Formats: sequence, structure tokens, C-alpha cells
Amino acid sequence: MQFDLLTRTKYTLDDVGGSLSWGAFRAFVHNLDTGSALARDLGKETGWENTLATNCILADIYDLLQIIHVDLCALGGKKRQIKPYPRPGRKEDNKRKLGKGALPIEELREWLRRAGNGKR
Repeated sequence: MQFDLLTRTKYTLDDVGGSLSWGAFRAFVHNLDTGSALARDLGKETGWENTLATNCILADIYDLLQIIHVDLCALGGKKRQIKPYPRPGRKEDNKRKLGKGALPIEELREWLRRAGNGKR
């Protein structure tokens, strides 16, 4: 309770009955959401207060709808690509390719010799 009061109102439990009336304190406790420390202590946490979880679910639903859309377009003879919803933290430049294939081992050894000034 102390944590919720401090982080949400700047009052402490010592202020109840003084600068924070008992009625205001009751209204505060009565209207705490499931993300509060009190709700967690009482075991009433639902897990839905985290917007990251719901955003991930929405992005997954978007991706599934894209797959359905592409499949329906394919039935009509149209070719479309699936475009997943961009997620934060993922690099979108996955199309960038370096080189044209594997380097033959002898060329790799020669390159390493030149790069290491003959130390290898």
C-alpha cells in the first residue's frame, strides 16, 4: 500500500487522517487497478495490465490476418507477399545480403594470411 501511495500520489501512510483524508484514502484503495502493488499482494493480478503483452497479441493477430489475406489472393490467382507487422527491436533490413556465396577455403586462407601480415 505504501508503494502505491508514494508512486501514484506522493502521500505516505503517515499522511492518512491528516493531509490525506480517510475518505480520499478509501477512494484511492477502492479504485486501484490490477497493476498495483496491493493487487499483486492480494493475488488479484490478471497479467493484462502490461501493454507489451497486448501489443504482441495484436501484432500476432495482424500477421495471421495477413496470411489469410495472401491465401485468399492466391485463390484468385494474385500473388502477394506476407508483410509481418514490424516489431520494435527487430532489424528490418534483413534483405541486405553480403557477398555472393561461400568463399573457397584456399582464398580464405590467402586472405587471412594477407590480413594478418603473414602471421597465420
